[in-house]
Amino acid sequence: MRHDDPRLPTSPGFWRSPLRGTWFTSVLGLVLLVGITVLFVTGLVSYAAYNPDLAPVNDQTPDKGILGFYLFSWPTNPSWLYRLTQGLHVTLGIVLIPVLLAKLWSVVPKLFTLPPARSLAHALERISLLLLVGGGLFEFTTGVLNVQLDYVFPGSFYPLHFYGAWVFFAAFLAHAALKTPTALRAVRGRRLDEGESAAPRPDPPTVSRRGALWFVGGASLLLLVTTAGQSIGGVLRRTALLAPHGGADPGSGPNGFQINKTAAYAGIDTKETGEEAWRLVVTGRGGRTVRLSRTQLLRLPQHSAALPIACVEGWSTADQWWRGVRLRDLAALVGYEGDPPDVLVESIQRHGAFRRAALRANQVADPRSLLALQVNGEDLSPDHGYPARVIVPAAPGVLNTKWVARMTFGDL
Repeated sequence: MRHDDPRLPTSPGFWRSPLRGTWFTSVLGLVLLVGITVLFVTGLVSYAAYNPDLAPVNDQTPDKGILGFYLFSWPTNPSWLYRLTQGLHVTLGIVLIPVLLAKLWSVVPKLFTLPPARSLAHALERISLLLLVGGGLFEFTTGVLNVQLDYVFPGSFYPLHFYGAWVFFAAFLAHAALKTPTALRAVRGRRLDEGESAAPRPDPPTVSRRGALWFVGGASLLLLVTTAGQSIGGVLRRTALLAPHGGADPGSGPNGFQINKTAAYAGIDTKETGEEAWRLVVTGRGGRTVRLSRTQLLRLPQHSAALPIACVEGWSTADQWWRGVRLRDLAALVGYEGDPPDVLVESIQRHGAFRRAALRANQVADPRSLLALQVNGEDLSPDHGYPARVIVPAAPGVLNTKWVARMTFGDL
C-alpha cells in the first residue's frame, strides 16, 4: 500500500474528526503551557524538601551534578508549606490528565506524517514532539501509579520521575518555543480548520469544538473535586473519592488519622518496642553516646506542637497535637549546645523506603521539631510510630521517621 492510502494512518484522509484544527489544539496547548510549568516547579521544590543533596541516605538525584543547582535548605515555616506545594503538584497533575490526553489526541496525525523530516527545523520539531509525547505519558503515568500506591516500574520512583521530568520539560520548552506564537495567533484569530492535524475531508460534526473543550474541562473539574480534598482536609476529604487517603479518617480516637505505612507492613516486632527491649541510641560530638528508654525520655522536658503530616502522594492530615522531646534538646545531650547540627535518624522498620532519613540543622533547631512520644493526648499507636517518631514542621511525611531507634548528630 502507498503511504497516502486512506486506510493507513500515514494518510491525511485516515483522520476524519472535524474537531482537530489549530484553534482546538492551541487552546489545549496554552492550558498545558501554564499547568506543566507549575508542575515542574513544584516537582523540583519537592526534591528540595527531601534534602537530596544533604547526605547519601537522602540522595534521590544520583551524583546530583548540574541538575542539583537549585537545591536549598528547605524551610520549616510555614508549617503547612509542603502540604501546599505537594498537594498542588499532585492535584494539578491529576486535573491536567484530560487536557493532556485531549492534546495528544489532537496532534496524533502529526506522529504519522511522512516523510519523517522535510528540513532540519522540521526534524527538530518532530524529535521534540516524540520526546514530549513519550515524556508526558511517562511522567503522568509514573506519578499516578505512585499516588495510587501501586508503583510497578522497575527501579526507584524518585530518580526515574526526576530525570524523566527534565527530559520531558526540555522537550516541552523546545516545543513551546516553536509553537506558542502560532498558538496565540490561532486563539486570537479563531482559525479553526487550519494546520497539519486538521482533517482535509472531515466527517459531519456531532459536537462543536467549544463543546469538546467543555467536555475536557468538565472531566478536569470532576478530577479536581474527587482529588483535592485529600490535601485540603476537613469535610472536603470526603469528596476525594479517587484519592487513596480521601474519605473518612481510618479510625477513631487520638490516633485515628491517616497513615501510609502500618507497623505490620514495616515488619515491626512488638517484642522490640516494649519498655524492656527498646532503647533510643543518641550519638553526637566525639562519639559521645547516650541510651534512653521511653520512660527516661518522658522524664525529659516535654514540649508540644500542632503540625500536619504531608506526604509525597499529595495527601495530608489536619494539624495533630504532638508531644515529646525537642530534637535540639537531644542534640544538647550529646555535646551540641547552642546551634545543633544535622541529624541522621534510623528506624527499626524492616520493609519500605526511608528506613534512614537525614534532617538539616535548621530543621533540628526549630523548637517545634520533636521526637514525639504522644499524639492528641495519648501514646502513639504502633501504626503511628510507637515508641517514638520524628515530627518536623513542613517536612515531607517520609522524613518524619517512625519507630526511631538511633539518632546521630553531626556533619553527615
